Amino acid sequence: MKILVIQQKMIGDVLTSTIICEALRKKHPDATIDYLVNSNTKPVILENPFFDQVIEFKNEYRDHKKKFYSFLKEIKKSKYDLVIDAYGKLESNLISYFSKAPKKVSFYKWYTQFLYSEVIYRKAEPITNASIAIENRLRLVYSESEMVSNIINPKIFLTEAETNASKAYLESHKITSEKPLVMIGVLGSEMRKTLPFEYMAKVIDEIVFTTKANILFNYIPNQEADAKSIYELTNTNTKKHIHFNVFGKSLREFIAILFHCDMLIGNEGGAVNMAKALDKPTFTIFSPWIIKKDWNMFEDGSIHDSVHLYDFKPELYGNKTPKEMKDSALELYKSFSSELIIPKLSSYLKNVKL
Repeated sequence: MKILVIQQKMIGDVLTSTIICEALRKKHPDATIDYLVNSNTKPVILENPFFDQVIEFKNEYRDHKKKFYSFLKEIKKSKYDLVIDAYGKLESNLISYFSKAPKKVSFYKWYTQFLYSEVIYRKAEPITNASIAIENRLRLVYSESEMVSNIINPKIFLTEAETNASKAYLESHKITSEKPLVMIGVLGSEMRKTLPFEYMAKVIDEIVFTTKANILFNYIPNQEADAKSIYELTNTNTKKHIHFNVFGKSLREFIAILFHCDMLIGNEGGAVNMAKALDKPTFTIFSPWIIKKDWNMFEDGSIHDSVHLYDFKPELYGNKTPKEMKDSALELYKSFSSELIIPKLSSYLKNVKL
């Protein structure tokens, strides 16, 4: 049996969707499983044993119709028996159709359902603490009665060489296991997913005050100026604990450094998902427009906890849709002050074992 799993979204989605491959491996141990992802997300799934091959969807396929068509013909030549489309957008619709697989499964959309032999209806409410993101993906593989007993936590796999290299890198900056090490997700993927800088600075001040930990910032090169702005807003004592220039030069290097951290605290996004996949404690600050129950994976109020503006000020939401909330995110963030976040964060830091 030959299976193709498609997920062309962001890093967090690609990592989370590896549970589909793991579920398929358990259900069909002798199958060949390929995982189709965007090229830039490939590092987060390297060394994963639950699929046989990564199929890269390159940017050039979006830019050149002829190259995309050639790619579709290669997919057809692979003769898949089963395609699971967890993405469900035009590109993956076409990939699924051109595969000519006898069985094609995706989430229900009224305008694409005819392309698939089976469509799965997403559920709006979780029935476990795994989150909607986990449960709905597993519904692509398991029946409703099977799903709860087959909950899977996404996993990241590193080589010994990678963890040794990152340990040596940290030690070269005088960062050792003698002191707690906390990774801060200081910035989201966009400003509508980023706690205002002055609030984040106060959050970091609280972390240092409570834990006396060494602090690392997670940011990518084009976010350096914004990360520096947050650094400058922290107090003098906090700055002594922040190792601003210690960071991974690539996604894989970041993951290897995160492996040696004691926890991750910060804006909701891919870094939080990666920390959970490495079995690290997390405290997540959700953007006001993100639906918390969709992405608060395995939250137990102890190892994994989070805050959302809705927890404190539900009256700001009314009957607005997530899209309407997204458009108002920057305005809503003004109400999500550090004074709301810090009491729960402080309690979390005192209870979690570092």
